[in-house]
Amino acid sequence: MLKNLIENGFGNDRKLNCAEKILYGANEVYNLGLSDDALKLAAGFGGGMAIEEACGALTASVMVLSKLFVENTAHESDRIKKLTSELLGKYEREMGSIVCKPLKKNHRSLFKGCNKIIIKAAENLDYIVKRELNK
Repeated sequence: MLKNLIENGFGNDRKLNCAEKILYGANEVYNLGLSDDALKLAAGFGGGMAIEEACGALTASVMVLSKLFVENTAHESDRIKKLTSELLGKYEREMGSIVCKPLKKNHRSLFKGCNKIIIKAAENLDYIVKRELNK
């Protein structure tokens, strides 16, 4: 699904940042139906919101979960809170952080950039989306 799409170079030709790769890719594989204008909302989340804070791949993953599993607003149920907590907790256990700066320090490579970081976010997102949609 999303992990495979990104592993195969999705977004590289368009120079998408980490958040854009997740949101644009998820729009394709999960059929989110987001417009071009809606997709642009991810632009400012790349590079940990440009200050190496919350990982852009993760913030976009939360956007995807929200699109798929929130009917109107977050406060209608605790589902999005549980799914977000699961996603971020699993990612932090596997990668050591959810913050851009240490993730880049420990997992970014000269030639592949943040691919490992983005692919792990996509893998975890795929797992939750597949499980939740098959309930």
